[in-house]
Amino acid sequence: MADNRSTSISVADVQAQVPTLQVSLSRVGVTGVEKVIRIRQNGSEQVFSAQFECVVELGANQKGAHMSRFEEVVNDAIGEVVLGESTFKVETLAEHIAQLVRGRQGARRAEVTVEARFPEHKPAPVSGIRTQELYTLHGSAMCSEIGTRRLIGVTAQGMTACPCAQQLVATSARERLEAEGFEPEEIARIFEAVPVATHNQRGLGTLHIGCTELCDDEIDAATLLEIVEQSMSSEIYELMKREDEARVVEKAHNRPRFVEDCVREMVRGVVDQFPGLDDKAFMSARQVNLETIHQHNVVAERFGTLGEIRLELETGVPPAVHTSRRRWLDAVP
Repeated sequence: MADNRSTSISVADVQAQVPTLQVSLSRVGVTGVEKVIRIRQNGSEQVFSAQFECVVELGANQKGAHMSRFEEVVNDAIGEVVLGESTFKVETLAEHIAQLVRGRQGARRAEVTVEARFPEHKPAPVSGIRTQELYTLHGSAMCSEIGTRRLIGVTAQGMTACPCAQQLVATSARERLEAEGFEPEEIARIFEAVPVATHNQRGLGTLHIGCTELCDDEIDAATLLEIVEQSMSSEIYELMKREDEARVVEKAHNRPRFVEDCVREMVRGVVDQFPGLDDKAFMSARQVNLETIHQHNVVAERFGTLGEIRLELETGVPPAVHTSRRRWLDAVP
């Protein structure tokens, strides 16, 4: 006769075992987790798709992290802010998940990053026709038992006009005008009235601002977007009439900027827009220009604490080391 009595099987917690080589790991976790979230953005609640990365610092005596717990924590947190009554800003959502992950994993530190695409509606510059533009919103948090550091960031697109090529074209045009008998004063008037041609790039600007564990400042993503877009030669629009196209092209050619200029303008914007932000706060400005007359792209970046940047602007002396995002996040006590 068959024995139908159930038997219990004891499953060992393999992750909690001691590894063969006892060395700690800097980052262990899950990446590419896709969820629908609801967050508070620019004064209203929005629902959109986001990607998460959740990692912890793994101790030397633990073989592995409990990967399913990452998913459980993200699901719990997302359910709380999507289905519940409360909504978070993206960086506080990252902070909330990081704190839960650290507790569930029993880790010394946990780090969470969120990246979400969100729409904004804005009018075209001349016709006023409403166009929907998509931007990327970034949120990060590093959590320890002492405190949490948060980062909020945005990525926006724009247009740049090359100053170098424009100067070359202007020199050549001036020589031809002189050969045609135009006086220097007339040539100067022509150049003031007519933008000089140059080659263009579509630019991708990314700006992050980080607050320390003692920082209560609210950083508005809309302000960051304005800084990024204004740093380039011109904004761009998905939908435009002919008069809008003419305005965008003329504006860009009247404000030629290198990739380096865009980053410096972002730095200027942060310093001007956030005068009360603590010197220990962090900023990172990055610009990538997609070239049109070359097969490569160009990039420029500046990162560091607000204190480092302000001191350099005051004294003209750059810091010995620019504090990186990794170094700033890891400085959590």
